[in-house]
Amino acid sequence: MPYSTVEEMVSMRPVGLDSSLPFTFSSHSKMTIGNLALGAGTALTVLSVEKHKDQEDQVRCLIRGQQEASAEVCIPVSFRGEFYECESEERFTLREIMSSSSLRSRRFRFVNATKCDRPLMLSPVYHVQAVMNLRKNVVKFPSSLEVDVVDVTELCKDVHFIVPLSLSEVHSEPNKSFPGVVEIIEDPETRSLFKCSWLPELRKNEHLIFHKKGTSPMILLSTLKSRKTPQYFLVSQQYGGRFRRRPREFNSVYELYVASIHAPGLKVSVTRNCEEVEEEGLPALSVGEQLEVVRCDRMVLPCEGKAGQKQSVEALLCYRLQESDDDDDDDDEDQVKREDEKEEIIMPLYMEGHFVEVLSDNRKYKLSDLGKEFSLPLDVKVVGRDTELEKDPLYGFSCLRIEAAMLEPTIQASFVHKPEYCFEIPTQWLSMSVYFTTDPLPWPKDQPPTCQVERITEVADTFFYEFRKRGNSDAEPPPRPPKRNMSFSAPPKKTKKSKKANKSKHQGDKSVPTKQFSDLTLNNKKRPPAPPPPANEDEPPPLVPRKFSAADQTIGKALPNTYVQMKESAKTGSVPEDENGDSDHDYETVDDTLAVMMKKAQENVMYY
Repeated sequence: MPYSTVEEMVSMRPVGLDSSLPFTFSSHSKMTIGNLALGAGTALTVLSVEKHKDQEDQVRCLIRGQQEASAEVCIPVSFRGEFYECESEERFTLREIMSSSSLRSRRFRFVNATKCDRPLMLSPVYHVQAVMNLRKNVVKFPSSLEVDVVDVTELCKDVHFIVPLSLSEVHSEPNKSFPGVVEIIEDPETRSLFKCSWLPELRKNEHLIFHKKGTSPMILLSTLKSRKTPQYFLVSQQYGGRFRRRPREFNSVYELYVASIHAPGLKVSVTRNCEEVEEEGLPALSVGEQLEVVRCDRMVLPCEGKAGQKQSVEALLCYRLQESDDDDDDDDEDQVKREDEKEEIIMPLYMEGHFVEVLSDNRKYKLSDLGKEFSLPLDVKVVGRDTELEKDPLYGFSCLRIEAAMLEPTIQASFVHKPEYCFEIPTQWLSMSVYFTTDPLPWPKDQPPTCQVERITEVADTFFYEFRKRGNSDAEPPPRPPKRNMSFSAPPKKTKKSKKANKSKHQGDKSVPTKQFSDLTLNNKKRPPAPPPPANEDEPPPLVPRKFSAADQTIGKALPNTYVQMKESAKTGSVPEDENGDSDHDYETVDDTLAVMMKKAQENVMYY
């Protein structure tokens, strides 16, 4: 780059670099310094800058001539001309060039000419950071962007830049930001998770008061699954109602095992009979039997597996409790005898069953006490409502299940027109954007109202399933029954037996596979033949047992003859038997039934 004066050229040298001096330059035109005349293109090397108090500063330069002859000359810094800095062997790093404004205005070459042998102009590109209105993130754009920028500071003095915050970001704000008035910028995105009364009022441009932030212990409750529409509640630990334990129901041995881990010595009662299946190791259970869970063990199944070996599966070892007899005198001796002769019963974990927990506890508990003394899940009933609530939604349910306990980051909020009625917003389950406004709080300074916090929040089933998905992602599924070899055999030969016997046999062998599917259907059954005609056409056919109506009994003349004819037909209408005494057809005799009908008819005749 050309310089117009020597001073300008010297001032553009980088400051603080060891290689600032010496440097070489030349003049585009002839130079006359005193009595010395230098031709155009003469190379001058600046050795130093000499400063004088009473006269102008000068630069001491070295002039190299032919045959290595050299001379020094002093040139005043105000000397004017068209000067060019000559290319030198000085080397600079990219950081040094960017940190010096004088070096950034110069041309450079790569030391390694293979990259590029042409001169380069190095200029930095800056990233400008800016904040936009109603935008949360900082906007960055390069200084090389070709846009027109206009300063509108004076025109936009009334514009207030707001930064949207999510509820999680609001929860991370310092405590000095609370209480404060906020405005909703975006509607909540997760409305389907809650069924509370305050959620529909959370709309865009609505103002709220955020009183404080915190972490609230909460309990997740659910109603019975047998209800047509189950309900779920998030209950604060400050709930003042009283609970009483309810017996839990279990539908499998595996559920018993899981419950016994948290409650050793669990006692249950059988509520449905179970038939014994010896091949699968399933014992017989009767309604009313009481079992005490001991431990998880292993049992060997009598059936063989795929490899033809006995299979070992996980099972639950229990004691079958004997019912105590109050009439015995020696109660202590009987109790010791029962303890010594406890009947053990072992059930595989994959066994289905129906059990109910045996409880002897009739105390009333607070919600906080239940979490300390018992493990979850726990079945309870509200026996005393919370007196501080106008309407307790938990009171009246026959049974509630405490599914889980959690610590939720919450924000205590209220509406501006009702600052004393507060509710807790779980920040991890509700997504919406707000910003803090400069509006004043709707109460006198340092006189906040006494807040009444809503302690029960009804949630949807989607909340419950999402909570289960997060909590039980690594839970193992219940065990499955083991696979075993299935042996097939040919159907037995048909013998001359009654159909009633064949039917009972098929019912007893229902789990055994057969090659002939027609044996298990009704298509192969023949219809029994019609009864034989009477010997005499004048005699009536055998009577079929039925109930007589009052209208039939009013005909008095036919009743005596009917009685005689029925008795004679009973003798002649019997089914003939073969020589061996077996009937060809499986018919039941109707003698006993006819005798009863004749007796009733005789009594009716005597009555009339």
